[in-house]
Amino acid sequence: MKTVSRDNCPIHRATNEMGDQWSLLILREFFLEGTRRFSDLEEQLGLSPNTLSTRLKKLEQAGVVVREIYSTNPPRSEYKLTDKGRALAPVMNAIYDWGMTHTPDLT
Repeated sequence: MKTVSRDNCPIHRATNEMGDQWSLLILREFFLEGTRRFSDLEEQLGLSPNTLSTRLKKLEQAGVVVREIYSTNPPRSEYKLTDKGRALAPVMNAIYDWGMTHTPDLT
């Protein structure tokens, strides 16, 4: 690994934007299914609405996903990856490959 200043470490900066477990699992859903509605993510991941909303807002603020409103009454949104989010594909694939090799199958 390259030597970098801990004060400006790119790994630290990246994990600040999307480094918690739920954010990574939310991103997984975008890579598997593409554009996703809030309710679909909530159902698929089993997250509380508050947790999902918080993580999506963080990903949106980081420019990883974009929110598009498709209904105003009732208010409904769908989310999709931005170019910045799609650039995470090699990272997600590396995490997947590492998990396949180094973690036990739970089935």
